[in-house]
Amino acid sequence: MDTRGLALAVIRVIVGGWFLKAAVTKLTLDYLWWIPYPTVTQRFIGFLPKRVAEFASENPVLWYRQFLLDTVIPNSTLFAFLESFGEVGVGIGVTLGLVTSFSALVGLLMSINFFLATQWMSFGQQGFHLVLAGCFLGFLIGRAGRAWGLDALIVKRWPNRWVQWLL
Repeated sequence: MDTRGLALAVIRVIVGGWFLKAAVTKLTLDYLWWIPYPTVTQRFIGFLPKRVAEFASENPVLWYRQFLLDTVIPNSTLFAFLESFGEVGVGIGVTLGLVTSFSALVGLLMSINFFLATQWMSFGQQGFHLVLAGCFLGFLIGRAGRAWGLDALIVKRWPNRWVQWLL
């Protein structure tokens, strides 16, 4: 059995599972007649503006503070959906190793945003989001989906250069 990339795959699954766990706490099923569909909970939509205001209250990164106050809080419903479904997409993509480069890029951007919002609050906040960003950067550089992931199967099935580059 080929074990190259096993450590990267294990870390990939753990980080993906963390993102899925974070998303599950924010989502619920709603119904359009009898058809269920996932949506963001009203609890999270109501909670997000208060939490973002807390992140912005003493944030020393002034341009990011203004972004939180002027863009995120007035559009908190949109950002609640983007955050929740972004976490689902990143979690599924990274856990399964499916379109891992794109999933890792989105996860990297989300982790950097979370870091910029919370880095002033505590040492734990600083370290956690930087570790996640480092993991996602490693997934990008290491082509983590090709190690025990669905990307490896796709690359074998369609060996053209565009698929190689994208995955």
